[in-house]
Amino acid sequence: MEALRDVDPAQIGAHALLARLGAGGMGQVYLGRSPGGRLVAVKVIRDEITGHPEALARFRREAETVRAVRSAYTANLIDASLAAAPYWLATEYVAGPTLGHAVAERGGLPADTCRRLFAALAEGLASVHAYGVTHRDLKPQNVILGAQGPQLIDFGIARGVGETALTQDGQAPGTPGYTAPEVLLGAEAGAAADVFALGATLAYAATGRPPFGTGVATTVSYRAVHEPVDVAGVEPALAGLIEACVAKDPAVRPGLREVIARCGVRDALIDDPVYLGLGALGEAVPVHEMRTQGPGYPYVPTAAGQLPRAVRGGGLRRGAVVGAGVAVAVALALTAWKLIPFDGSGSGSGGAGGSGGNGGGAAARDAADKGGTTATPPAAQGGQPPEATGSKGAAKPPAEYIDNNQISRYVWTGSPDLDLAVRGVGQCNQPAEEKSPGAGFQSAVSTTSANGKPGTSASVKMRIKYAEMGQSAPDPYYVSVAVKSPHDIEPSTGKPFPMDNRAVGYTSKPVDVYTHWKSGGDVTLTYPDDFTMHAAGKTWPAVPLSADPGDWTVVFYHVEDDPTKYASIACSGFRVG
Repeated sequence: MEALRDVDPAQIGAHALLARLGAGGMGQVYLGRSPGGRLVAVKVIRDEITGHPEALARFRREAETVRAVRSAYTANLIDASLAAAPYWLATEYVAGPTLGHAVAERGGLPADTCRRLFAALAEGLASVHAYGVTHRDLKPQNVILGAQGPQLIDFGIARGVGETALTQDGQAPGTPGYTAPEVLLGAEAGAAADVFALGATLAYAATGRPPFGTGVATTVSYRAVHEPVDVAGVEPALAGLIEACVAKDPAVRPGLREVIARCGVRDALIDDPVYLGLGALGEAVPVHEMRTQGPGYPYVPTAAGQLPRAVRGGGLRRGAVVGAGVAVAVALALTAWKLIPFDGSGSGSGGAGGSGGNGGGAAARDAADKGGTTATPPAAQGGQPPEATGSKGAAKPPAEYIDNNQISRYVWTGSPDLDLAVRGVGQCNQPAEEKSPGAGFQSAVSTTSANGKPGTSASVKMRIKYAEMGQSAPDPYYVSVAVKSPHDIEPSTGKPFPMDNRAVGYTSKPVDVYTHWKSGGDVTLTYPDDFTMHAAGKTWPAVPLSADPGDWTVVFYHVEDDPTKYASIACSGFRVG
């Protein structure tokens, strides 16, 4: 993905262009945004070929094919303009790397992952064939590894049954190394040719090498016709299935139903940990270089993080314990209190490398304090966050808010167990910047959910355990809590961008955590009511949780004497959806 260039239009049809997704022989593909905020992939035919009737016919055929095929494995057509230049079509945008990019970065995939991918792609091809359409250009670059499964793209040379070929005389459709021998020798590309391309694509996925080697197109095509596919080092049963799919004689290749059966998968591809990890290779939109209006944060976003987000249950059994010493407390909703150990010197000891990665603390079993006070701020009014109430005499906070002027690389990944993830059980990807205030500083994060549906609010608590202090009340220590969504948010619209969130996020008013030190009461904040965003001299209300399902990150910041001076002391999070 690249930023827009000066030669690129700012808008195509009703769609604002955000970035370049790539280019092909017929045109440029852009990431666009519809008037309603939906992300779309916009393919625009090149100016230099608009005068060629054959090229226009192929483009119109692609639009007709995409419109006709409605499959879970293809991106649906959203809009198109085929009557006059500029000719374009817009489809659903599928976030994720191509199979070609993922394998180039990570190498060949494990056999089990390949089988699941094999079966999913075979099912996708079968759904396309059910509409009487053959893809004719299946290859790793035309498979997107989406969060819900692989997607087949680029139907530029796809054909329906009985349609006339549009390729030039003497040229076979497809890509060398993935085009079936019979097609290279002049026969029509039928369903069996797609099976050949499927086998060649999986050979690449399993080995990380081109299925028929490298070289000029004629050399690679000769090997595809006369030589065996490269499956050296591939697990024998998987290699046998690949070899069957790329048989030289189309009559002996297995049908797609047989391919699916021989894969013998018992688990969904999207639950495969290797497949989930490949999603982190998807490219982020270069917002800081876009000419269209973006979030407007006063920082330059960096590349997307490499940690995959766990968004589904799997792996761990329900109720499993994650990390050493994790326990769950019951207080209105089940909540995991995370204890940052006190080293006895008045400063915390858990900044880097504690269990679970949550600011250095393991969670401790702790029921709701009986007789203790709980300071719960009222709902924010007028766009300003409220101040937690409690013991009188606390010094005035150093600032009314903290400024969103930093890059936050914190990413919280929830437990694979959904029940635990919504209660804040998971881990952050890096340690805090400074030590906690010590004295048994604890935090707890949870979100409500019912009947499998995400809740509308999240609860964030923090407290100092008086029993562990053994001293008089220390000087005020102000903490602001930041809550950030999985993806960057455009403040003016509240819509997420397809890039990891590197902003500080929506923050609470700084609160002195020692205010309730003697009673052991907690300071309780509610998202979104008690949170706003302050950036570039403007204030925005917090977006609802439903705006961006996934793993949300919560960072606790020690605030100094002005809104721009703060450092993290702990990290947690919760899952939405």
